Amino acid sequence: MKSTITFLLLSIPILLISQGRIDWAPDGTGLREIQKNTIVKITLPNRQVDTLINASLLIPKGQSKPLQVRSFEYSADNQKVLIYTNTQRVWRQDTKGDYWILDMATKNLKQLGSKFPASTMMFAKISPDSKKVAYVQAHNIYVEDIASGVITPLTTDGDSRLINGTFDWVYEEEFGCRDGFRWSPDAKSIAYWQIDARQIRNFLMINNTDSTYSFNVPVEYPKVGEAPSPYKIGVVPVTGGKTLWMNIPGDPRQTYLPRMEWAGNSNELIVQQLNRKQNTSNLFYIQSATGIAKSFYQETDEAWIDIDGPEGWDWLEGGKSFLWQSEKDGWRHVYLISRDGKKEICLTSGSYDVISISRIDEDNNQLYFMASPDNATQSYLYKTTLDGKGTATRISPANQTGSHSYDISPKGKFARHNFSNAKTRPTTEWLNLPTNTPLDPAKSIDSQLEKAVTDLDITFLQITTADGVNLDAWFTKPKGFNPNLKYPVVFTVYGEPAGSTVRDAYGTGRNNLYKGDMSADGYIYASLDNRGTPSPKGRAWRKAIYRNIGRINILDMAQGAQALFAKYSFMDTSRVAVHGWSGGGSSTLNLLFQYPAIFKTGISVAAVGDQLSYDNIYQERYMGIPQENREDFVLGSPITHAKNLVGNLLYIHGTGDDNVHYQNAEKLVNEFIKHNRQFQFMPYPNRSHSIREGEGTTEHLRTLFTEYLRKNCPPGGK
Repeated sequence: MKSTITFLLLSIPILLISQGRIDWAPDGTGLREIQKNTIVKITLPNRQVDTLINASLLIPKGQSKPLQVRSFEYSADNQKVLIYTNTQRVWRQDTKGDYWILDMATKNLKQLGSKFPASTMMFAKISPDSKKVAYVQAHNIYVEDIASGVITPLTTDGDSRLINGTFDWVYEEEFGCRDGFRWSPDAKSIAYWQIDARQIRNFLMINNTDSTYSFNVPVEYPKVGEAPSPYKIGVVPVTGGKTLWMNIPGDPRQTYLPRMEWAGNSNELIVQQLNRKQNTSNLFYIQSATGIAKSFYQETDEAWIDIDGPEGWDWLEGGKSFLWQSEKDGWRHVYLISRDGKKEICLTSGSYDVISISRIDEDNNQLYFMASPDNATQSYLYKTTLDGKGTATRISPANQTGSHSYDISPKGKFARHNFSNAKTRPTTEWLNLPTNTPLDPAKSIDSQLEKAVTDLDITFLQITTADGVNLDAWFTKPKGFNPNLKYPVVFTVYGEPAGSTVRDAYGTGRNNLYKGDMSADGYIYASLDNRGTPSPKGRAWRKAIYRNIGRINILDMAQGAQALFAKYSFMDTSRVAVHGWSGGGSSTLNLLFQYPAIFKTGISVAAVGDQLSYDNIYQERYMGIPQENREDFVLGSPITHAKNLVGNLLYIHGTGDDNVHYQNAEKLVNEFIKHNRQFQFMPYPNRSHSIREGEGTTEHLRTLFTEYLRKNCPPGGK
């Protein structure tokens, strides 16, 4: 459920304040971006705007309108521009579309892969020598010569079950793997994944709404307990010919390969392999000419190992070392690893977590990263040196308390800086990073803060449960709050390792599923962050949930709610509701079933009712393999406890959910029927996990949510 945080935002509208990837100039002096379908260059610090590609140059021959540019890529020699347009959604993202090449010298605009159907090409990339473009179409990889237009197929055996150059559903969902091929630095070869989903059973969803006769929608979906799809890594010449398959040790049906790149040269690949339980990581170098692999760096964890992003490898010192993130000392830190894996230096030592790396500036010996040593609900920019001799220094201003993000230019010259907190709308400024000063003081974040502050009455706090666990929490007070009255409390929850609900960022404390103003209507809105969430509170916090989803997180939430009630007498314990989406929907069910004396009303959306019905990569990562510890899956599943329902439940699910299958809803309904438990049920026909397709869907869902809550957990002080 890694991507479920996307859908969680429908009910917990935390605004992710990064505003999209910036196409920085290589020297860091400016950036290129799309403005009204025109590609411009913005030179910093004066923000001079110069047109690079006018929309008139993007009008195909014989047409009157320019291409609608979704994204673009310049070739290494800056003489050609790859245009991505006419895109279509594949599962989560718009990764299919059409590609065009604009020759900057001749102004000639030419469509690539013109023989293929519209909107069927994926992941096109210009070769390092700027002469060719490679792309995936219908699960095969092609190379097209830009000058001649000659298309060379590099694979021909691909189909919906044998996947070249991209991934099956579960690799995409749980590892974030989408683009599955890599140009060699010398532009002579391409290395690629092949995923063999032929041994994975299709899960058949049923579409009853798009034709008179229903039809199946198959998804290659390995359920928990099923072996993974086998993988191969192949290297093929760009002129075509036979693929050389790399000889990687380990059973590809009992391991995963989420990362693969060229190892800083055109002779070697570097790959990361995880065992099936994902608690052992093994790095290999592979000779691309022979396929011989050699292990050089291993790491283990008693729970699981998080991968450091599916794309890219941070090489330093001309390929003599690389950066690596690890929790080996109990905190997530950045290490400098020698190429042979025998020497390592921790660059960010201390009792805190690195949240993410923002920029590696090797020219100036600087590593920029996000962290928040003193408050896990916030995030700030820090820097240290790449040689391991520096001390981490905070860059984010002391007066801006909350959540920051930075998009930093090469060489660390400039940055786009974004800031918000729960009470402050997102604000943006452009910085001279070395001096940490705004390029335009009149448009600085400080100058915008007063107008950005909202009237949300929200309190952040830490509470201690009966078991002695310190939890971060927040709650909002109703408008016109009277401490002598008692108000209903509505909890929003998630509770699993894919997301956190307690963040001091804009959107926290606001419920987009509620049609109206919860505060004005007289509700207290609240949330707790249990053990197991991905908060920057150390490895022990995050991994306490291992083999305990549905138990330890539910215990923390229940005890946390009791601690809140004991602390604040204005919270009405007779009117307590809880809601959540996906993993949060599962938590909602478990809270309602396991702690009915506390939680009286629940609204659960797209929940995993039975952990044995979810995918193998996610569920086995956090719970183990059911053949070994099936009881943990059973005890943590809401369906096991459904017989205990005594409160009010509204259950919602899309019948076309490819992520958390509608199967979960029907199994849960059967359990309610078996035990004569009454509840309200709303299936949304042919809607996916986000329940956003179809005219009127969002409005209907919000109305349903709001009316049910008002009826079963009445608002207002008493």
